[in-house]
Amino acid sequence: MKIGVSLLAVTILVLAAWAGVEVLQLTTLFGVVIPYTALLVFVTGFIYRVVKWGRSPVPFNISTTCGQQYSLPWIRQNRIENPAAAWEVIGRMILEITLFWSLFKNTKTEKDEERLAFGSYKWLWLGGLTFHWSMLIVVLRHLRLFLNPVPAAIKGLENLDSFLQIGVPLLYITDVLLVGALTYLFLRRLLLPQIKYISQAADYYPLFLLLGIALSGILMRYFFKVDVAGVKELAISLMHLQPAAAAGIGSIFYIHLFLVCSLLVYFPFSKLMHAGGIFMSPTRNRANNSRMVRHINPWNYEVKTHTYAEYEDEFRDKMRKVGLPLEKE
Repeated sequence: MKIGVSLLAVTILVLAAWAGVEVLQLTTLFGVVIPYTALLVFVTGFIYRVVKWGRSPVPFNISTTCGQQYSLPWIRQNRIENPAAAWEVIGRMILEITLFWSLFKNTKTEKDEERLAFGSYKWLWLGGLTFHWSMLIVVLRHLRLFLNPVPAAIKGLENLDSFLQIGVPLLYITDVLLVGALTYLFLRRLLLPQIKYISQAADYYPLFLLLGIALSGILMRYFFKVDVAGVKELAISLMHLQPAAAAGIGSIFYIHLFLVCSLLVYFPFSKLMHAGGIFMSPTRNRANNSRMVRHINPWNYEVKTHTYAEYEDEFRDKMRKVGLPLEKE
């Protein structure tokens, strides 16, 4: 049911884009209005979520660690796993963002007869890393549509991505890796009982949406012909805020673009916001220096105190009557 609802939602998006362009001829709506609206929602929502997280008080220093803490000079500290200084935190964050360091150390737990067995589990790390890096390269490659002339760095990235020289047009390695990684992440949720049990429609929907984007892009490049010059003309006009929807580009392009816009709108309100949340996570972006620097709880408020001297002044007669010692007679 959860899978069916998510797949149906993406299918409806595809059919809506196809009908809007092929039947109703709403190229301006799908080529200009929706992209601008989606970008506005994405940027506004992303900034709002990050600012909201940034303003949230952190009552405790809760940095997660798994290495030797800084202590005595002759005890070797694990500076990456247990950072005590700002530059060490930056190093850990770089590893976390670029290599998914904590996921690399992920383990799986299985019951071996009457015992629990723990083992290394790198497949999720490899699938996630492959997807994210492939997605980044694909996005960078698409910058050629918005820039004229195309920078040498983008051309070099394209050449590196297609160095196998397979097919005409040349096959991009990241296209294959992206679809493969998304397929693995989907099958993992489908075939592993524990993961399937906790998976919701919100977990399947972005996978189907990303697969739809990737597959429509592949179809557009290798199978269905589109007017590439018209696509670039539209992209540059959108970038210069002088939109001009080109005719005859092809419905597959508008399907691809509409799915991308749907992803942009969905992004700030979904789990995909971990892309920005990783920078705001107090478990990763704080130094484990609570023994050296006092962490003040920002939720603390002024507490009205009642000193012993005030207490004695208030109850002196009663204390004297029952024979309790007094500091002041």
